[in-house]
Amino acid sequence: MNDIHNRAIGQRIDWLFDLARRHGETFRSPEAWLARQRYLAEHPTAIAVLKCMDGRINIPVATHTPAGILMPFRNLGGMFDLGWPHLGEVVAHHVQRMVGAGRRVLFLITYHWSRGNPKRGCAGFGYDTAAALAHTQQIRRQMEHIFGSGHGTVYPLVCGFETDEEALAIHGSDGTVLDLAGLGADDLATLEPRLAALLPDMPAQMQADLLPLLRGNLDHIADIRTQIAQRERQLDIEHREWVICIGRGFDFLHTPNLALIIGPYSPDLADPVRKAAGIIESNMKAGRIPDDGFLLLASVPYDEIGVDRARAELKARFMSGFAANVITQEFPELATRMTTRTAVLDWNARQMEMLTG
Repeated sequence: MNDIHNRAIGQRIDWLFDLARRHGETFRSPEAWLARQRYLAEHPTAIAVLKCMDGRINIPVATHTPAGILMPFRNLGGMFDLGWPHLGEVVAHHVQRMVGAGRRVLFLITYHWSRGNPKRGCAGFGYDTAAALAHTQQIRRQMEHIFGSGHGTVYPLVCGFETDEEALAIHGSDGTVLDLAGLGADDLATLEPRLAALLPDMPAQMQADLLPLLRGNLDHIADIRTQIAQRERQLDIEHREWVICIGRGFDFLHTPNLALIIGPYSPDLADPVRKAAGIIESNMKAGRIPDDGFLLLASVPYDEIGVDRARAELKARFMSGFAANVITQEFPELATRMTTRTAVLDWNARQMEMLTG
């Protein structure tokens, strides 16, 4: 993996799809399936995460949560607006489906920052952590407008993610913050009362289902600090993205500085496509990646065969063509080095299927 950015574009693309294949095989294994079923039986709250496309923001790994438990919503800069027609529909559909199964829904609305260097923060907000935090609080208010402010069924929770140590910071509605980077192994026993005091309006079952994530994050922080002490962790990683992803179903791409992921949510999809293409072009010009090519990958997940899959296929082809057209018009020279792939994803199996023609 360390030298993948320097390989020829054909080798990089082969490596990427092999990564997707291995991710799917692991997800479908009997052990992984049983682990998910057991976890969901013990922790029925449905947890979704709104987060930046930055590959460093890997909440399942940072909380030691089995793959497939947390529902991801990823977008360039972590920017979302529930007024966007498609995003509002996707979120509402997810909530209705979970509630119909008798489950409450917890949304982790995340922003990220770096304690060691502001320039390792979120580029989407110009490395302005206060602006990123204000945006997440706006999303929380929008969720309360849609689902109610009593929080009995849907709870929007603002969470900071400090990328140097991959530590969560949980924001209470009164402005109090529980920063897990300030806690240690000795504080494990006090997590439950701390959480209850921080979020007094959170249903008891939801608190019980959030606690494993916080305990897992404390363990993860300890692991990261060991890596830092042994100089096994590189913090100042150059931006070396060579993939533009548009759509959903990119869980396998939790790799820092590999891909720019654009969720299909904003009514102005051309703007993030232009920004992503500009980043790819600057990476090539600066010599951070080879200038022999980059990959545009469109993916749309489906739940059921038949109509749902057929619609996903049309949607994937549309997004692929749309993004390719924007890049061709705005970056004609860069477009000559573009390889386009279009796929649908069997969401239940995490199996990516390439479309031809």
